[in-house]
Amino acid sequence: MKFRHALGFALSLALAAAPAAAQTPPKELITVNIGGPSAGYFLTYVAYDLGLYQKHGLEPKLHWFTSGAPLLAALKSGSIDQIVTGLAFVFALGQNIPVKVISWELDNAQGAGLLVKDGSGVNSIADLPKAKKIGATAGTCSQVSLKIMAKKANVDFGKLNVVNIAPPLFANAFTSGAIDAAVGWAPWTQVQPSNVKVLAWDSEYGGVCPSINALRTEYMTKNPTVATKLLAVQAEAREVVAKNPQLAIDAIQRHLQVSPTVAKAFYERHCCDRLPTYEQQLDPASPWSLVSRTGGLAGQTRLASETLAELGTIPAPLSLETISNAIDAGPMQRFVATQKSK
Repeated sequence: MKFRHALGFALSLALAAAPAAAQTPPKELITVNIGGPSAGYFLTYVAYDLGLYQKHGLEPKLHWFTSGAPLLAALKSGSIDQIVTGLAFVFALGQNIPVKVISWELDNAQGAGLLVKDGSGVNSIADLPKAKKIGATAGTCSQVSLKIMAKKANVDFGKLNVVNIAPPLFANAFTSGAIDAAVGWAPWTQVQPSNVKVLAWDSEYGGVCPSINALRTEYMTKNPTVATKLLAVQAEAREVVAKNPQLAIDAIQRHLQVSPTVAKAFYERHCCDRLPTYEQQLDPASPWSLVSRTGGLAGQTRLASETLAELGTIPAPLSLETISNAIDAGPMQRFVATQKSK
């Protein structure tokens, strides 16, 4: 697995190197160390593979982590400048690590959901108590979504038999009979045994699973142009993917080591009208808003932190002030204004 990952990384580096050298002299590139847990961040993958970072004056160094703990340690030590991640940023704020969220990468709630095995007796979220064992991953969207589902169905979460298990292990756990229900995110919602199905997607019942791009505040201050450069990179990645979706599908397949069918399914669950646009992120009424102080990303983050606090995963929910101060729509507003003036 490590060899395949290294091979994929080397291929990505080779693809990126050629256009980088032709477009921007190396001495002008600003190094940005990008870190995140391994997930379906196809905009980042495509931008890296096609050398879009170099085109916009950045030299990316990718660092993928197995979980949020080592990612946070790297962020805290300053060895990571940018994070592309899910709810790990909630823990970063809880640990008083100064970061600024500048954009959504994608909305993982679109591909996350409740998986049930045939014969489990679970035909709706109200039937959750009928599951003998439910797989969920502590401190992640998986655990948060299960708690939200239980609350919506007036089910006592404390009476559910929840097993702390990571989504990549769900398939084997279903096959062995260790679990008969689970809550997880794509691509693992799409690689289950034939007798396991998605009963409800997060986006249908109000589950939250934002994936964001954020910069260390100190790094952002020292490199004031990087945020808008990153947004330019992401904007171009969106454009090329919209014209040729196969670029994203191939990148997902290579970086996540999944089949072409699963990669295509992942892309289709998260792309197009499910992928937050810059206009939606700057709209105070949008569910993906960066400018609303109580709704959008701020509201989703608050709900996630309240839920994690109720579960005892974090000591207390984040305040709206802490959350709002960590979301910076300024770079995106400036970038969009610049594009409109051209």
